[in-house]
Amino acid sequence: MNPSFHCLAFEELSLRDLYALLQLRERVFVVEQNCPYLELDGLDEHCLHIVGRQSDKIVATTRILPPGLKYTEASIGRVVTSQEVRGSGIGRSLMKATLDAVVEHHGPCPIRLSAQSYLISFYESFGFVRVSEEYLEDNIPHVDMTRPTTL
Repeated sequence: MNPSFHCLAFEELSLRDLYALLQLRERVFVVEQNCPYLELDGLDEHCLHIVGRQSDKIVATTRILPPGLKYTEASIGRVVTSQEVRGSGIGRSLMKATLDAVVEHHGPCPIRLSAQSYLISFYESFGFVRVSEEYLEDNIPHVDMTRPTTL
């Protein structure tokens, strides 16, 4: 079954969806990746959230930060898919929906993200280029990547 994707402002998220979205992020970023950090960073309320549902369950999500909130550029963060759907192509669908939403809400603009190093080629396939040396963020190797303009 193909997932459906929706772009929602923080205020448009139901309490149930917000809980499920945060639970998915915590399960992957904190528990699965064994990385204790403050997942709730105070930025979510200023972001757009892409929510991917399959059989009425949230299985994928990203957040879009507007230009100027964290970086000069618009940025994408908290890219996550549930373990049950990995390898199904949902990550590619999630990124396409996210990039489309950036263009819809911010127009053609540069985009920045902090990528876990093992995902560099995945993001390169969407036009992102590496713009930093590798660094540790929460003890996980990352690189900064940008996409000069939304295509």
